[in-house]
Amino acid sequence: MTMESRARVLAALDHQEADRVPRDFAGTRYSSIHAEAYKRLRPALGLPEAEIRIVDTTQGLAGIHADIKDRLGADVGLVTGGSPHGYTREVTDDGEYERFLDEFGVLRARPHGGLYYESTTSPLSGSISKDDIEAYPWPDPVDPGRFEGMKERAREIHEVEGRATFVGSLCAGVTEMHFRMRGYEDGYMDMALNPDLARVLMRRITDLKLAYWEKVLDEIGPDIDIAAEADDLGAQHAPLFSPDAYRDIVKPLHREIIDLIKSRSDAKFFLHSCGAIRELIGDLIDIGVDALNPVQVSAEGMETAGLKAEFGDAITFWGGTVDPQKTLARGTPGEVHDETVRRIEELKPGGGFVIASVHNMQAQVPVENILAFWDAVEEAGSYD
Repeated sequence: MTMESRARVLAALDHQEADRVPRDFAGTRYSSIHAEAYKRLRPALGLPEAEIRIVDTTQGLAGIHADIKDRLGADVGLVTGGSPHGYTREVTDDGEYERFLDEFGVLRARPHGGLYYESTTSPLSGSISKDDIEAYPWPDPVDPGRFEGMKERAREIHEVEGRATFVGSLCAGVTEMHFRMRGYEDGYMDMALNPDLARVLMRRITDLKLAYWEKVLDEIGPDIDIAAEADDLGAQHAPLFSPDAYRDIVKPLHREIIDLIKSRSDAKFFLHSCGAIRELIGDLIDIGVDALNPVQVSAEGMETAGLKAEFGDAITFWGGTVDPQKTLARGTPGEVHDETVRRIEELKPGGGFVIASVHNMQAQVPVENILAFWDAVEEAGSYD
């Protein structure tokens, strides 16, 4: 590499062109690959067989080995801690479904032998009061187990690998956790008809996140390059709820989290939000979001050329390459190559772009298409 990976990423986040556009492969939990696809990728790249670990049970993500990150020129390293001491995941299998309770009390299930777990039961659904929210047995956001190994991993990424460090949150985002805890029907009814109750639940979730980030910043604040939250705000054609509801209920809570992180570190703030969220990007810039992921190009209004023209000077697009719902999953290698090259060319001028897949590469993606994607990255990603 003609430039250290970390410097390359930081340049992009500062809207500067480096030697090439930085690349992210498995530097986040939203830019990785399902274990089934990873099994096919290693031999296709001529790499030796290796034991494959699952590092994200819900999404079925593989732990990526150093040799493949080096081969693909990955510039970002993921910092994770350990499991909280007070929680043990116990998976049951009745022959039809595999199930487990997560540490928030949300029941997750997948069909026996399936690929992904879905949230199926919400512990605060139905008729509840503000007192029920306060009395709920919330997990400890500062359990020491969460932070074990963080400092060592951050230093390894910086000093040994030379990559930028990416640090994720306690749990899914403020609104996502609201819907997981209440269920979608009750959660939407709250936002429309009982916003005070929605505020109490989201306030509680935000307070847990703030406590977690306070501890992370105490532990590794100077070593964080990118601090991240994930809060899906969009569906295929529009935001999941009105922009006014976002601005009234959610935006102040997002701002609190970002203000804390930026007051205690030099980290850039990364928000993962799927869907059609063009109406909200100005709000995200207003509260200090530096990088937006995954840039779901298949969603309405999320075409890369228009996004770059309107917002490219103010926010970094992290992802935004080939459409994962159609082209990557079902297109030809040639179609994958051409779309990837086009989107890189649209997003890379002036920096403000990190190349990544638009969300994790799924189990069914043909290995030929994955190779075509990375060939296109190599071809179009230079600033020479």
